[in-house]
Amino acid sequence: MAKKSALYLLIGTHKGGFMLRSTDNRKTWKLQDIFIKGMDVNHLILDTRGEPTLYACANPWDGPGVQYSKDFGKTWMQAETPVRFKEGSDKKINRVWHVALGRANEPGVLYCGADPGVLFRSQDGGKNWSEIESLTNHPTRPQWNPGAGGMMVHSFALHPTDTKKMYIGISAAGTFYTDDGGKTWEPRNKGVLADFMPDKYPEVGQCVHHMEGHPAKPDVLYQQNHCGVYRSDNGGKKWIDINKGLPARFGFPLKIHPHDPDTVYVVPEVGAEFRCPPDGEFAVYRSKNKGNKWKKLTKGLPTKNAYFNVNRQAMAVDTFDPCGVYLGTSTGQIFNSRNEGKSWHLLTEYLPPIFSVECVSV
Repeated sequence: MAKKSALYLLIGTHKGGFMLRSTDNRKTWKLQDIFIKGMDVNHLILDTRGEPTLYACANPWDGPGVQYSKDFGKTWMQAETPVRFKEGSDKKINRVWHVALGRANEPGVLYCGADPGVLFRSQDGGKNWSEIESLTNHPTRPQWNPGAGGMMVHSFALHPTDTKKMYIGISAAGTFYTDDGGKTWEPRNKGVLADFMPDKYPEVGQCVHHMEGHPAKPDVLYQQNHCGVYRSDNGGKKWIDINKGLPARFGFPLKIHPHDPDTVYVVPEVGAEFRCPPDGEFAVYRSKNKGNKWKKLTKGLPTKNAYFNVNRQAMAVDTFDPCGVYLGTSTGQIFNSRNEGKSWHLLTEYLPPIFSVECVSV
């Protein structure tokens, strides 16, 4: 990878957005700034497709929205047409969860996932947002139900070249696919367990915790579900259970290696009632063969009395070789590995509960 001048870690927390800065060595980090202090920032991301722009999913008491900054957080702007339902709607936005960047060849295009299970798009860099009503009005919506954190669109896998193809993950509704730019959506949940429902393998209603794809293999998808870890080799038409070798089926984050679409990382937790590492041993599990075999990675991680969790958006990777992996915890620590998970270091601690982590080179 070509050398970059700076590496930023963007952290969404219960009390605002934090930005840490490092250089190519990734050994020393400095707190650069704190944004939107005192508010829940569910997601913080830096768009480098053009003029660098920060986007924050902010959830203040007077209403959630996506704010943006073009001066690295010195000033923040609100959207002219915010993430809102049309006037007269009986629905309201409860929380904004995730901002996804469009493809490299469509600067200005953004997607925002929100509660109650809705999707918005901006084509002008976040100034104006429009509801993708085909998802809001999907015929299966009566079968969707909120999870413990609400009902939200939180995961995106955009096809790297075909701008009409995209996958999204919804809790608790499942994975949905469009090949016509969002005019229609097809549920793609075959083979995914929903053990909390009368029908254990329904068409919709599965609780996706995090879902991702890789641009090198756009038909291969992975998801950490409420009920296990899964892989699809055919664009979600059928999912394969790859949980064998993991200590639990439950967990939230999942990340694919930036250069190897067959390598994936997960962080198992005991279950829905006790969202902590099994036996209090914090461990990351990595598979280098698409989930067929898992390796436990603990060197440098707390392996005794570690009773915290890692939220769905709180794992990130950088694009170095070897790649770095970053984890943010519900108790305010960030752990990082500079060697693809072989060993870990405590990068910082005493932050508020962490919702999301993103890593960007500039």
